[in-house]
Amino acid sequence: MRGAFGKPQGLVARVNIGQPIMSVRSKDGNKAHVVEALRRAKFKFPGRQKIIPSKKWGFTKWERGVYEKMREEKRLIPDGVTVQYKSDHGPLKAWKAIHA
Repeated sequence: MRGAFGKPQGLVARVNIGQPIMSVRSKDGNKAHVVEALRRAKFKFPGRQKIIPSKKWGFTKWERGVYEKMREEKRLIPDGVTVQYKSDHGPLKAWKAIHA
């Protein structure tokens, strides 16, 4: 059993204070399971870790209320795991294609 008893093996990832170690995206119904899984996982890392549920929608940069409002206005278009932001500027032809 190589590396037993917590012997150092070499250089590992260097993490700054306050830097996210893991990010998990799930449905709202699975929030309790995700928090429990992260709580168990944090024992595998040295030091103190915090579990902070995000106010943002998935891995986007918009908060939940703003995201839903922008989706209704068709300013955000789904693009895989993220979304594309469509501003009000640009050709009228592109705007009509989205809102038609």
